Parts: sequence; structure tokens; C-alpha cells
Amino acid sequence: MVNFRCGNTFLLQTKNCVFRNACLYSTKKEDLLQTKLYDFHIKNGGKMVPFAGWLMPVQYSDQGIIQSHLHTRKKASLFDVSHMLQFNIHGRDRVKFLEELVVADIKNMSENAGGLSLFMNAKGGIIDDCIINNAGDHIYVVSNAGCAYKIKPLIEMQFLHRKTELDIDIEFLNKSLLAIQGPTAKLALQEGVSKDLSRLKFMHGQTMNVFGVEGCRVTRCGYTGEDGFEVSIPSEKVENIADNLLGIKTADVKLAGLGARDTLRLEAGLCLYGNDISEETTPIEAGLMWTIGKQRMEARDFPGADIVLNQIKNKPEIKRVGLIAHGPPARGHTPVMDLHGNKIGEVTSGCPSPSLQQNIAMAYVPTALSKISTKLQLQRGSKYFQCEVVKLPFVPTKYFV
Repeated sequence: MVNFRCGNTFLLQTKNCVFRNACLYSTKKEDLLQTKLYDFHIKNGGKMVPFAGWLMPVQYSDQGIIQSHLHTRKKASLFDVSHMLQFNIHGRDRVKFLEELVVADIKNMSENAGGLSLFMNAKGGIIDDCIINNAGDHIYVVSNAGCAYKIKPLIEMQFLHRKTELDIDIEFLNKSLLAIQGPTAKLALQEGVSKDLSRLKFMHGQTMNVFGVEGCRVTRCGYTGEDGFEVSIPSEKVENIADNLLGIKTADVKLAGLGARDTLRLEAGLCLYGNDISEETTPIEAGLMWTIGKQRMEARDFPGADIVLNQIKNKPEIKRVGLIAHGPPARGHTPVMDLHGNKIGEVTSGCPSPSLQQNIAMAYVPTALSKISTKLQLQRGSKYFQCEVVKLPFVPTKYFV
């Protein structure tokens, strides 16, 4: 049995679409999608910008990006991430189906456990990164909004290829998704659930009632390096849950947007698809070998396995590294030079770190120059500024493990 259900409409292409960060989106306001919280964001002072085909808040009027970033590290922030692609995989052959596309060892994933995984191409490149959770009678997947234009067709093509052999049902969800992140995130969310969240470990999830709303999927994960949760919610109830979380005075939860989300994830050493990883980079080059299940390595049965495993054996030519820049902020595509003035790579992500009060960046450099404390240079126009390879993450993560 093969079924294909879609509860949401995603922008694929219009005459005014352009590529940004390797992901397709529209520049025409009338083409851009809005989450269920669009009016809520406007009411609360959200500055809306185009992002991956959606109008999303980059920040709010009560806080700048730096203030919002620091508030997340000290208290908690609430992010609307409903633009993310969410889908469930049902059916007897759901594990086999998904393992043909990703590197995770889903077969040996215990119920309600999950983790970061990668959709791969035959050349060992990363099509997208995603969170996979074994929800018991189905698999719950969250992947990037900006890659929906290729992940949805990839899933559909896999259906067509395997439909006569597999018992599978794919359900693309029209649910909203909230991320509450920071030291007081648990305090806030615990007010709205009866289950003890101290028993829910990092990357584990459960379906539960949240502030009286049934059928919410709560996963202890996020994109900030802090402890926190992502909550998948029936869209007609999302504003109610957002209001409740913001109303827990002891937790001091504030709204945050894409600007703070980006600086937080960079401090945590997390990749942004299209900047730090793409179909041209492999998990080994990106420092994501740990996402590949041990059994999957032994079986060599994921897309691009031969290329990836050969890189493990012989070492890749380049590696993703963290850099502390002793000069102006390093932005994407800033040339990375060796001490002799030879270009050896480019910055993929960079920003001033609000937590460290230093300029930080990630880049791909030759493996021989990827060791911690290696001195390099960044080129800005005709000037060169020193930088140094440092261990990732830049700021220690606080995952609840």
C-alpha cells in the first residue's frame, strides 16, 4: 500500500524566484507564505523579512538581535519555526524506506529517540539535514524549509520507485512548530504539560497535551546550543500555546527571530544548510561523521557510502573549522589565506559573537591546516587580518543529556 498525503502547500517556483544560500525563495510579497502566527508577529512588533519562501520575523521591536541572543542564553526565547518541513512516515516498511535516503540507523533507534541525520546523494553530498524521531508507530521528520522544493520531490520519487514493494504512507503536515530555547525553557513548558520533562532527554520526543491542546509532539532539541524543546502543534491552537508560554512570568520568555537564531546556532557550531553544508560537501568534510549510524557504515548501504567511507579511510582534502577573527567581522565568502598569502578557502558563516565579544566564523580549509591553534589570515579588500583555528563549538552547549 502506498499513499501520499499533503496537508500544506509549499512554494516551488515563480518568475520572481531567486536562489539564496542554495535554497529557492520568492522575492514577491504576494508569493511569500505566512505561518499561522503572522498576525501575532506583527502585533508583537516583529520585523518581517523574506526567508526560504516565507515571511518570517528577523527580530522584534522590544529587543535588538544582540539583546535577544543574550536573553536566550540567560533566560528563554520563543521562535516560530513553522516554516520547517514536517512529515510523518507510516507503514510496515517505514524504516527501510527512509534508510534508503538518509545516514541514520533508524532500525536500532529506540522508541521516542531521535537525532540529527542527513539526506544524501550518490556522490556523498548532503541534500539536506533533518531531525528524525522514532515516534513508535511512525517516524517523525523535520527538515529545512529552504530545501522543501527538493526534499518533497525526492520523497515522492522514492515512492514511485518503491511503491510496488513497500507498505508506506507519507503524511506532510500542516502543523505549526514552536521552538522554546534557553535555561528557563523547561520551567515554562512544564507549566503546560502533565508529563515530567526531566525524564525527556536530548533528542527524545513524546506526543502529549500542551496547555490543554491534544496531539502535540514535544521534542527536546533545538538550534541554539541551549536546552530547549520544539513543539509541533495543530495550527489553529498555536497562538494560544505561544501566549501561554510567554505568560509564564517566572521563566521570562521573550519572542526571538531569525537574526538571533542565526548567531546562536553559529556560536554552537551548528551548520546552516546552503552556507556551511550543501550537495558539494560530504559529512566527513563537514565534521558530521557522527550522524552516520555504525550499522550503516558497516553495511555501506546509504547513498554515497563508498565515497564517504573512502574519505574516512584516506582523510578528506578539506575540513570545516571554527575561526576566531582578530579584525573586522568575517562574513560569508571572505577569503581565507595562509600565512604566505595564498587563498586556501572561504568563510561559510561569520558574525560578531555576543557571548564571547569576539568575531567568529566557520570555513573549509585544507586538512593539513585544520589543526587547533593554526594561524591563518582573512582578506578584506587589500588588507589581511589574523585569525586562528579553534575548537567547535565556540560556546559550550547545554543539551540535557
